[in-house]
Amino acid sequence: MNKKTEQELIEHHTSQGWETFKDEGFIQTAGPFFYKKNGTDVHFLFPTGLKHQNLRKVVQGGALMTFADRAFGVVARHTTETKSTATIQFNYQFVDAVQIGDTVELTPSVIKVTKSMVFLNGELTVGDRTVGFATGVWKRFI
Repeated sequence: MNKKTEQELIEHHTSQGWETFKDEGFIQTAGPFFYKKNGTDVHFLFPTGLKHQNLRKVVQGGALMTFADRAFGVVARHTTETKSTATIQFNYQFVDAVQIGDTVELTPSVIKVTKSMVFLNGELTVGDRTVGFATGVWKRFI
């Protein structure tokens, strides 16, 4: 299990070139979540900790869904150079449990962009292990 404090996790990942979200709202409470741009792709990390634990002592499914939702929204804005988007549809399939201390990774894929919508999907992994699949549609505010 990852025994680092949240501040130590932030310092560790930012020293490796990852950025964390500056968000005083729910995402700050739910995270920390990290991202790194690589050309047109944006990669995301979610180092899990005790605050993400459910009654079964694994990562709460809602934490994984929040992570994927934030990642998809960032990619929708980044891809379309739109300042504002909103989730209008989101699906998540749980494949395997995420243990406390695991780091979840996600690189969303844009499936299609229309004048007003962005369609995305992605596979959430821990190392080589698939832990979930997400799909969704984001509304662009132009």
